[in-house]
Amino acid sequence: MIIPAGWEAVIGLEVHCQLSTQSKIFSGSAIAYGAAPNSQASPIDLGMPGMLPVLNVDAVKKAVTFGLSVSAKIADRSVFARKHYFYPDLPKGYQISQYELPIVYEGHLDIEMEDGTTKRIGITRAHLEEDAGKSVHEGFQKSSGIDLNRAGTPLIEIVSEPDLRTAQEAVAYLKKLHQLVVYLGICDGNMQEGSFRCDANVSVRKIGAPKFGTRTETKNVNSFRYVEKAIEYEIERQIEVIEAGGSIRQETRLFNPDTGETKAMRSKEDANDYRYFPDPDLLPVVCTQDYIDAIRKSLPELPEPKRARFVAEFGLSDYDAKTLTSSRELAAYYEAVVTASGAEAKLCANWVATDLLGALNKMSKGIEESPITAVAFAALLKRIADKTINGKIAKDVFEAMVAGEGSADEIIQAKGLVQVTDESAIIAAIDDVIAKNPQQLADYRGGKDKLYGFFVGQAMKATQGKANPDALNRLLKERLAG
Repeated sequence: MIIPAGWEAVIGLEVHCQLSTQSKIFSGSAIAYGAAPNSQASPIDLGMPGMLPVLNVDAVKKAVTFGLSVSAKIADRSVFARKHYFYPDLPKGYQISQYELPIVYEGHLDIEMEDGTTKRIGITRAHLEEDAGKSVHEGFQKSSGIDLNRAGTPLIEIVSEPDLRTAQEAVAYLKKLHQLVVYLGICDGNMQEGSFRCDANVSVRKIGAPKFGTRTETKNVNSFRYVEKAIEYEIERQIEVIEAGGSIRQETRLFNPDTGETKAMRSKEDANDYRYFPDPDLLPVVCTQDYIDAIRKSLPELPEPKRARFVAEFGLSDYDAKTLTSSRELAAYYEAVVTASGAEAKLCANWVATDLLGALNKMSKGIEESPITAVAFAALLKRIADKTINGKIAKDVFEAMVAGEGSADEIIQAKGLVQVTDESAIIAAIDDVIAKNPQQLADYRGGKDKLYGFFVGQAMKATQGKANPDALNRLLKERLAG
């Protein structure tokens, strides 16, 4: 989308990130996805009289972990508040959240722009809160069902500064954030299940205007593509309304993926309407410096430092390093392959990033579901490195390994695929090809250099693809030169 001349968009994102704890934030109820409706809602989650919440300390740890990863400040004292509003799937009539004193504040995340530069996006805050339940409309006639399994699920709401200016920047930020929380192990990142969802705040203004325009909030968008489409639609809609002499209402909107449009849902509430006040049943959360330092020491190597290390340590291009560090599991797999195979790091990178990921993509599997372990894959690359097989034969062995036919060595032995390195055997094959193709030989020697590929192909065919490529090329050039 190209924003019309003279206009700019102002975008901020609120991301709801479900924390991967074993139980809910204020009760011992399970949070497994897909359970029968209302089978994972305890009296505490339902807000029954006399039930008191007890804070899940693992949720606190995960929130602090996130804060440290985005260079944010960690509050030494944060407070839970009651956020009051009525909704059928909010059983208590309020949501326990954090308002004036969030646990994480003043952080940032750097995103890569299309021209290779980086842009810093501020993170205003990340606060702990409980999720609401879910209204279910499918399968009901003239009514709706309420599933409270999700009520009380622990979240951190990550609020960005309004630093984003295009839908593409918003998606880049969202993807970077998604990668980070999955790397940290604090969220599974499953957008289809609602573990990572986004509210997009969008306004437009004339370039140079001192104030932001009136914003709308598009709620609960759960895919990168839909976020991009929703923001683009809102930018275009708002500019059209203003240019036609209208004004933008501050409101909450919903995105319809079938039409690609947003639709007004309700007027946007101000903070005063929520009647926030500190929750009297929950003590303030106190994070000591020793507690914060202990979590800091336990942080895993994050994507950007790991990417830089792969470039420095393995001599990879920035592109290869970015691909191989796209997930923590993939990076660990690659490092294990390099270590166990003894092969060149670039060779390993090519095979993992191209062949293995390509095969997994066709099977709709992730690296953690690979039918070939890192050790087994390393054994294949070791046979390329020690010239037992060449690259062409390795492709066949790889396909057999994916199909479950055994280890690399077992397949090589069973199919007789050991590379031909005996130069006398290679010369015999080359001489036979030359003798059978006198016209092509004459044309090649007459200046048709492209025929060289023909001779390579015929010689490889004659050796059943087993000839050592380096030896074959060297010897072929010698024989063709006469």
